[in-house]
Amino acid sequence: MCAQHVAPLAPGERLQNLDKFKQRLEQYHACTCACGCYARDLDRQADRTIAYLRNRAMHNPRHQRLALVLDIDETTLSNYDEMQKAGFAYDPKTWDAWVASEQAPAIAGTLRLFHEAQKLGVSVFFLTGRPDTQRAATEQNLRAQGFDGFAKLLMREPTELKTATIAFKSGQRAQIVGEGYTLAVSVGDQWSDLRGTPQAEYSVKYPNPYYFIP
Repeated sequence: MCAQHVAPLAPGERLQNLDKFKQRLEQYHACTCACGCYARDLDRQADRTIAYLRNRAMHNPRHQRLALVLDIDETTLSNYDEMQKAGFAYDPKTWDAWVASEQAPAIAGTLRLFHEAQKLGVSVFFLTGRPDTQRAATEQNLRAQGFDGFAKLLMREPTELKTATIAFKSGQRAQIVGEGYTLAVSVGDQWSDLRGTPQAEYSVKYPNPYYFIP
């Protein structure tokens, strides 16, 4: 009988199977795996932000106009239902229909943060990569989920649709500073939400293993 041999494995065998990885994402969201618990991780980051904001508002001797800058998708509103239904793939038509439905639920920790900022007299700015054509649906969705009374909703104008995220968002933050505000806190689920100049005094990164925006 001839001996049986197995050829050396190709380097790609080290990569996790896509279906297994999607399953792991679902388990992380459902808090059923050893990899962590999405809701708990979000709450932890929100609590850290609230603690900082309280301390910053308390120690504001020059009476600066403090601003809290919040990203929307996966920071303020959750799109998990749409992502899971789409198999974690991005389809522009499906995504636009989801936004138009105004059904994205609030991320609980961010809602607590938003209300705390209002109590402290901190102005809240929503800064999103969504196009301005989705303004009405976005505002309706935010208000329906309890985010009412914010200072401004900043979105991409038609001329900014191809602008890199870091350049777009840092440019918008610069405009907030130009209006006389101090960037106390900025919260986002992508590093591109937070980087660039100017940055907030305290930047908070929410976890998001579902997609990446450079």
